[in-house]
Amino acid sequence: EKKRYRLEFCPGDKFSRFKEDNIINVLERHWIQMRFDEDYANSKQPLWEHEYNRHGICCKNLYDQKAYFLLAMRLKDKLDLLTTLRTHGITPGTKHTFGEIQKAIKTVTNNNDPALKCVENIKGVMELNEIGICYTPAADRFERCRHSNTCDETSSTKILFRG
Repeated sequence: EKKRYRLEFCPGDKFSRFKEDNIINVLERHWIQMRFDEDYANSKQPLWEHEYNRHGICCKNLYDQKAYFLLAMRLKDKLDLLTTLRTHGITPGTKHTFGEIQKAIKTVTNNNDPALKCVENIKGVMELNEIGICYTPAADRFERCRHSNTCDETSSTKILFRG
């Protein structure tokens, strides 16, 4: 059996800030850096840098930095997870178990587990924070993601989907 590994923290050239407006405009619409104020986000591009340095470098023999981001956005748009969740009754402001959220997403990932990440909000409520979908390096098929163990996976705990 081939050993599976996670595409992260590979050696190689780190992120170099985008300077051309067209890729920046596309990224700003489809990969929003919401945790940062606009001027800082535009000048430093911290989220894109984090994602590329963590994952994108691992694909550098297949895609350069720009191609990596364009591919990631294409894959995200193709999956349209918000519609998938909505189809399964998981809408913004509702609470669902880990299993319900996972099952809904597995309907579009060829039954491969997603990486669901949760945070505990200020009211002590477990909240879905991130949905990761794992692919082979060539992005030609899905792979099972490792569980992040940040969500309570028991069948009784309800996780808030803020949307």
